[in-house]
Amino acid sequence: MTSPAKPRLILASASPRRLALLEQIGVVPDAVAAADLDETPARDELPRAHARRLAREKAEAVAGREPGALVLAADTVVACGRRILPKAESEAEAARCLALLSGRAHRVYTAVVLVHPDGRQAERVSETRVTFKRLSSAEIEAYLASGEWRGKAGGYAVQGRAAAFVRALTGSYSGVVGLPLFETASLLSGAAPALYPGR
Repeated sequence: MTSPAKPRLILASASPRRLALLEQIGVVPDAVAAADLDETPARDELPRAHARRLAREKAEAVAGREPGALVLAADTVVACGRRILPKAESEAEAARCLALLSGRAHRVYTAVVLVHPDGRQAERVSETRVTFKRLSSAEIEAYLASGEWRGKAGGYAVQGRAAAFVRALTGSYSGVVGLPLFETASLLSGAAPALYPGR
C-alpha cells in the first residue's frame, strides 16, 4: 500500500522559539515565512479572541503566498483579566508589564491555526495560568538589564531568566513559550499523518 505523500509545511512565523519547539517533536518545516501584520487589538477585543484572530490572519496571509502547502501559524497573548499586555518594545513598557504581573496570576493564550492546501482551516487554543512571585525592584531592574524581554508578550520569556519568577504554572509550558505542542501535534497528525504520524 502506498504511503500518502508528505505535504509541504510552511511555518508562518519568524520566531526561533517556535521553530525549535516544532523540531522538539520531530517536525522540520520546509520553509519559514513570516506574515507582517498590524497586531493592535481591535476595540473591546478579548485576549483569547485576539490570539485566535491574529493566528488566523497570519496563516491566511502566508497561505495566499504558498498555494498547495500546509501553513502553520500561532499567536501568543499575555493577559491580566481582560487586559492584553503588549509585546514589549521598550524598557519602560517591559517594566510596566513586570510591575503588573508581580505577585499575581495571569493567563497566556496561544492560538494555533493550520491551513490545508484546499483552504480548510483547523484551530486549537491553549490557555495557561501563570503565577509570578512578588518581584523586588532589584529583580525587575536586573531582568530589564538582560534585554531578554524585548519583543516578548507581557515583557518576559518563561524559557529564560524569568523562569525564576514563576511560582506556579497550570496548562501548557510550551504554549507560554509560543507554540503549544500537544495542540500542534494534534492538528498535524489529523491533517498530515505522513508529516506527523502522532501516537
